[in-house]
Amino acid sequence: MLARVVVPAHTGAMPIGRRLAVLFLSAFFAADCTSGWTGSQLASTPTPASARATLRVVHGSSGAAVPFDDLVSIASMADVVFVGEEHDDPETHFAEFALLEGIGRQRSRVILSLEMFERDVQAIVDDYLAGRISETDFLARSRPWDRYATDYRPLVLLARARGWPVIASNVPRPIAAAVSRKGLAALDTLPASSRAWVARDISCPHDAYYTRFADAMKNHSAGGGPPTPADQAQVLAMTDRFYEAQCIKDETMGESVARMLAVGGEGTIVVHFNGSFHSDYRQGTPQRALRRVSNVRSLVITAVPVVDPRVATLGANATRADYVIFTRRPGM
Repeated sequence: MLARVVVPAHTGAMPIGRRLAVLFLSAFFAADCTSGWTGSQLASTPTPASARATLRVVHGSSGAAVPFDDLVSIASMADVVFVGEEHDDPETHFAEFALLEGIGRQRSRVILSLEMFERDVQAIVDDYLAGRISETDFLARSRPWDRYATDYRPLVLLARARGWPVIASNVPRPIAAAVSRKGLAALDTLPASSRAWVARDISCPHDAYYTRFADAMKNHSAGGGPPTPADQAQVLAMTDRFYEAQCIKDETMGESVARMLAVGGEGTIVVHFNGSFHSDYRQGTPQRALRRVSNVRSLVITAVPVVDPRVATLGANATRADYVIFTRRPGM
């Protein structure tokens, strides 16, 4: 029987301030012995705009506001935390760093798991964390996302400074692309060495997750423009192939998370970051991970950029996650 972290919601405003700004900036220098920065210099550095924004955490079930420090404490009681993001939102990435750093203050055995790196570069990630290769070599060989420097480098540097493992959890992009073109049959054509980068067990049922995925795809036609009756069959076939590519990502990330829960042993917490579609409604990656393990305390958090977090209401977001972090949408 799977266990979820159930903690009464607390009310109150979330204090985002100078302490988190200093911690965020520290991540850029924690692993760089040549930076020459001191704690006093960091403390005197101007607070970034992200820290001055009004983030707001809301409990999904009750709609009550939750202080950010309480969210950290709640997350720290889990065995695995799934954090869903909109990839290009700076305030989300600030909140993610603050969450991970806070968990690390309360838990001694932390594993960071990232959608943003793929399984076939795990050895490169390990070499970088261990100091066997430079950051330049690491970035040249690990295929980082375009916004790695601003969005994910602080997480990785924090893990490096604290001695935490970082898991490249995702399926390699060429394999996902092949499945999106040919369906799951593409996996049968892979050599054994490449097939090992994909989850061993793959399940792609036409369930609620499929319905949500198909709904997101419904405005795409096979030939461009609004779908017409003539291309409905092609649209359906395309949707199914793309869904199968989505499934192998979720299955591979889920298997990666489950493995690390087993390897880490008692007292380990895995904090996994992915695009919110992969973890909203406890579908996708959480469902695949928790299918592989038992008696695990899990928590799902999703970040939602809005015009004004101070007045945002849950509405349809109420069932997306255990906790919702409202951030100020870029440009607002």
